[in-house]
Amino acid sequence: MADIVLVHGAWHGAWCWYKVIPLLAAAGHQVHAIDLPGHGIDRTPTREVSLSAYADRVAAVLDDCAGPALLVGHSMGGAVISQAAELRPSRVLKLVYVAAFLLEDGVSLSDEAAKDPQSVIPEGLLPQSDGSLLFRMNKVREAFYGDCSDADIALCQALLVPQAGRVFRTPVQLSAEGWGRVPRSYIEATGDRAITLDAQRLMHQAQPCEDVFTLETSHSPFLSQPAALADLLLRCLGRGD
Repeated sequence: MADIVLVHGAWHGAWCWYKVIPLLAAAGHQVHAIDLPGHGIDRTPTREVSLSAYADRVAAVLDDCAGPALLVGHSMGGAVISQAAELRPSRVLKLVYVAAFLLEDGVSLSDEAAKDPQSVIPEGLLPQSDGSLLFRMNKVREAFYGDCSDADIALCQALLVPQAGRVFRTPVQLSAEGWGRVPRSYIEATGDRAITLDAQRLMHQAQPCEDVFTLETSHSPFLSQPAALADLLLRCLGRGD
């Protein structure tokens, strides 16, 4: 049995993994889906939300695991798991980036996103006076859920929360001795309109991974192809076919 820690992306919460959690648990693993500060049922005010606070939340969960965990990050969560691994490299068995930002040291999400002109994310952003970013409901299907059911899209629209904008502007701080010593895998999403496939490939080519897997999905395979995603996560553990 292994511990598997699931970290959501921007605007989302632990709830987005609801189809994947039982599949991993049925394989005998202890699954921890986290609400980052200010997300899901966590009510941390936007002014207190930061990349550092995100990483500290994940590190605390890693500390409570029985042993080194498989640490999985989706989208923005890729930057979070990288920063958490920098804090707790010995507590991470492997990092898995699911259609996620795999950043180099000193690079922010905004820096990397600027290299992806085909992304539809900028069209959906609604900046708020408190520094948070809302996402236009009429753009979520195109950006995040292109192959998801109407029911799942309605659920997501009801549960998405404001995103602290400064998280996007904060560079990750990574070292060879910390994050760099942790093995990593990447799971591509070929139909992604949020982080396009070209952008995903540029990142994992710049920061090579032990394994690269490909799913024919939109940005949210945890909703549209949960069984296929769960199977790949088990392969990352070395327990799949």
